[in-house]
Parts: sequence; C-alpha cells; structure tokens
Amino acid sequence: SAMTISKSKIAIGLLVVGIFAVVFGTVLVFVGPIIIDDQIVKNVEINPKNELSYTMWKDIPVPFFMSIYFFNILNPDEILAGEKPMVEQRGPYVYSEKRWKDNITFHDNKTVSYQEYRQYFFEESMSAGNESDVVTIPNMLVLGASVMMENMPFPVRLLISAAFKTFKESAFLTKTVGELMWGYDSKLVDFLNSYFPGMLPVKGKFGLFAEFNNSNTGLFTVFTGQDDIRKVHKVDSWNGLKHVNYWNSEQCNMINGTAGQMWPPFMTTESTLPFYSPDACRSMELIYQRPGMIKGIPVYRFVAPKTLFANGSDYPPNEGFCPCRQSGLLNVSTCRHKSPVFISHPHFYNADPALLETVSGLNPNEEDHGLFIDIHPETGVPMNVSIKLQLNLLMKRVSGITGYIDGPVLNTFRTNLVILPMVMEYMQYIVIGFGLGCIIGAVALILSKKVRCLTLSFAPPFALFFSGQDPHSPSHSRYSFSGESFSTLTLVVCFAGMRGSDTAVLLEVLNTSVSLLI
Repeated sequence: SAMTISKSKIAIGLLVVGIFAVVFGTVLVFVGPIIIDDQIVKNVEINPKNELSYTMWKDIPVPFFMSIYFFNILNPDEILAGEKPMVEQRGPYVYSEKRWKDNITFHDNKTVSYQEYRQYFFEESMSAGNESDVVTIPNMLVLGASVMMENMPFPVRLLISAAFKTFKESAFLTKTVGELMWGYDSKLVDFLNSYFPGMLPVKGKFGLFAEFNNSNTGLFTVFTGQDDIRKVHKVDSWNGLKHVNYWNSEQCNMINGTAGQMWPPFMTTESTLPFYSPDACRSMELIYQRPGMIKGIPVYRFVAPKTLFANGSDYPPNEGFCPCRQSGLLNVSTCRHKSPVFISHPHFYNADPALLETVSGLNPNEEDHGLFIDIHPETGVPMNVSIKLQLNLLMKRVSGITGYIDGPVLNTFRTNLVILPMVMEYMQYIVIGFGLGCIIGAVALILSKKVRCLTLSFAPPFALFFSGQDPHSPSHSRYSFSGESFSTLTLVVCFAGMRGSDTAVLLEVLNTSVSLLI
C-alpha cells in the first residue's frame, strides 16, 4: 500500500542519513582535532600574513593596568630613636599602560626581533587617591648611596655625610606620589653626579619609575613558531645575549621561556610558564595550580612556587642568586647599579616569617598578594594576569655616614648616629697615617703652581678659622692635615680649577664635615 511504501522510503532514508552521520562523525573524531589544531597554529604563529593575530601581537589590544601601593611611614622620628617602624598601605594609584612593538625585523631562522615600548597614564577614577597625595617613605637615594659607598675611604664617606646634611637629605623622604613616581629635582643628585660621576644611574630628576615611561624593555628576539609551533614566542636572545651575567651560576644566568606575554599552545596540567623578566634580570617559572573559567572560557591558573624567591639554603638551585638573606627576597643589586635593592612578593607573602617581625602593618595573604596568570591552555593566550611585586631597600650602618637608620631593614629597624669618640678615633689614625704624606704633597703643589688654599685651624675649644688665596685655575685639588694632636689641629685644603660658586658649595660641605667632629 501507499502507506507501506512511504514507511519503507522513510526507513531507508533514515538508515542512509544515520550511516552517513555515523561515518561523518567518526571522521570528525579523528580529523576534527587536526583541523582545529591547524587553525590554532595558523592564528598563534607570528606571521604578518595573518593580519588579525599579527596586529594583536604587534599592538596589544588588551588593557594593562599598573597599580602602585606605597608603605607610608607613620613614625619616622620614633624609628630614628630605635623603635619598630609602623606603616600603612596607601593606594592603589592606578596607571593604564600602553604597549606596542617597534623595530620589528624577521630573520631567516624563523625568529623575529623587536623592541616593546610602554607608556603610562594615571587613572584617577580607578585610584584611591591622586598624584598630589603626600607620603613618607625611606629615602632610597640617601640610604642606597650610603651602602654603595661603604667601601670608599673614610674621608670620602664623611664628605658624603656632610653633603647629605648640606642638601637637607635625611633617612626619610616626604613627597607627592607624582614626584616619587616620575621624578623630582635633587641638588644632591647634581652634586654626586658632578663630583662622583658614574656613581648614580640617573641624571636630572630622580624617581622610582622615571626611566620606565616611554622606554623599552630591550631588544627581544623570539621564535615565530612557523617551523615548530612548540617554540613560538620563546626567547632566542635578549639584547643579543643567549644568557646574562648577573648571577653566579650557569643555570641562574639562563634566558628561559617567553617574553612573558604569550606561551606556546596546547598546554596540559603538567606544563609550566617560564619567562624572562628584564625588570627582575632573571628567568622565572610559574606552576599549575587549578582549572577555572573566565566568562565561559576555560583557563588554567599558574602561580609562583614558594621556591621562586627562596634562598640557597632552603632551595639549592637558587644558590646562584646569592649572596642571599632570608627566603622570600631576591637580591637584584647586581643588575641595579649595585644599589641594595631586593624584590619580593607584597607584604613578604611566601617569605620567611621572621621578615614580618621587622615591620608593623603587614598582612600577607594569597588573594591580595599572590602572583598568578590565568591562561587559555589551547592557545597559550593569557586571559587574566596579576603580577605583584614589592620593592625593598637594604638599610645598614655605614661608618662615617650619619643620620640614617642603623641595621638591616630585613632584620630590624633601629637607629644609631656615629658618635663623636668613634669619629675622633678614626680621624686620629688618619692624621697620623696620612698627615706627613699629605703635607709633602700640599707643599709640592703650592710650590709648583698657585692654588686656592683654605686653612682650617682647631684649638681649644675647637674654634675654627679660615684663610685663603686667590685662585689661578690649578689643575687639581689636594688636602692635608697637620698637628701633633687634636688639642691643636690645622687642616689645609687646596682647591684647583674651581669656580667661585663651586668653592662656596664645597666650603659649606667642609664646614658641615667639621661640625660632625666638634
């Protein structure tokens, strides 16, 4: 019947469709992943022919934000009296960060070189204050310079200490957020650059991020992935280097992983996220923690292992980063012009608990202070990034430098000035040991050419007298000491090639130096 024929046709049709669907589905099981992976590879590799993905790599469309927090010192005077510091966290002060790549050059070995530039803009609506807010922090210029000059001759340290006092620079600094971030004029910086050229890494304004704005992170050469997608974004060299020389072991000097923005695709829970950070001067590696979901997109969360900033005693592979202090601190002085700078997680998170005893006001926790990256495992593209680091300054007593904190900030904050008997004792040895040689040198210089000489005479009760001669642009300066004891002491200081203004400045510095003794 017609109904029977119709049912037969329907059955045959369903059977054909079913067989076709099963076959097609089976093919997709094997072929589908290959097609998808091929599309991922084409869109992940660095290739100008892929206009969309290449443009996203070149001019990163994802908004970056840098949040800055300051530890405002609440009791600076009490700290100078030996008490434990109390701090309050101020911020965040949020800056949007624009990044773009320039000087892009492709090479025959499937690599590409580029420089990535960054520019910052203050976002007041996202901040807990504005750049006019005033905060008090340790004076990194004074404390850093003091430690850097620890091994210089004692008279030089006295001169620097006098310069600190002359330019009214002390252990703590009170400035606006904008000045601390992007720089402020400092007569001390001008003085040190004039008479100790090369000691400071900066000229002009001094600020924590003064060199970051409109700067680049160096010349990166990375693999494009066109011949092997497993190598895409991995660093081939940085500034032409296959490894750095900041550290004390071959492993610690290695340049591993990517530049820290994207990673090779097809990640698993066994994968890690290695990257090289020019700001930290080393390679770092994050480890898998857990899966997650961001706006419907599956992600893997990678976090910093507890061993990231561990010292060599707790984690032997990190021995090359030493000399070390407590675990949780990375000494980056070797790549920061020998200034005593350490980096850590905020609030000493994942650090030696002893560090928390040095300061009141710290409260470390993973949610607020943990470092993590949420990444889409199939493409290696980060979906959420939170890089949080804390900048720390080592403070220690330097003989001859007065008026700043005594003792490492990592162990305790306590204050002690270099007391008069100690200074007098050191000066006595200097007079005895170098007096004769200096007098001979001064006499020879005076006989050979005319110089400006200042004679400083000390007699009970240490009255101070000055006398001088007119300058005739001698080529260099000398100083000498004379006197049998400190009951009567004559100090002859000869300047050469000095302008009148320069002589006045040095005269004020010397006057302050002598005041340290009397």
